[in-house]
Amino acid sequence: MITSSIITSLVAHGPFAGGGGPGWWFLLIPLFWIAVFALLFTFVFRRRRDAMRRWHTEHSPRHSAEKTLAQRYANGDIDEPEYRARLEVLRANSTE
Repeated sequence: MITSSIITSLVAHGPFAGGGGPGWWFLLIPLFWIAVFALLFTFVFRRRRDAMRRWHTEHSPRHSAEKTLAQRYANGDIDEPEYRARLEVLRANSTE
């Protein structure tokens, strides 16, 4: 008896009682979540793409050769003119 009166009251005065529906703003909720997921996807994708680009740059043969040359210069194995000359040759012959 109580349940049927609650249902009757909801049907008579609830959101589906004609004209009082949720309105156009009801579309804002799904649009908000679509925007949130699009932004998350964009930021995650960019971060991953930048990380992959950075990894490829750090592990390229040119970067490795320049790193070795810089280490030799830091250790004193070669002097500055030789370091600069070899670095120029490395950069001139790189394919990147």
